[in-house]
Amino acid sequence: SQPDTGEQALEICDALARSGAVDVIVVDSVAALTPKAEIEGEIGDSHMGLAARMMSQAMRKLAGNLKQSNT
Repeated sequence: SQPDTGEQALEICDALARSGAVDVIVVDSVAALTPKAEIEGEIGDSHMGLAARMMSQAMRKLAGNLKQSNT
């Protein structure tokens, strides 16, 4: 099954990195990592910069865990 939101997908990536169970993590469609607020919002709502902010936060969090686990 697939994660419902971009946040879920990135949390799974983080958990995998911390577990040390995998050597490589591949996200094949960054564009498909839709933030929860965008999914739950109404059509036409403004979500400027939301995906970029989500990715930026996730990359900062993941970077350390990826380095520690040598993923």
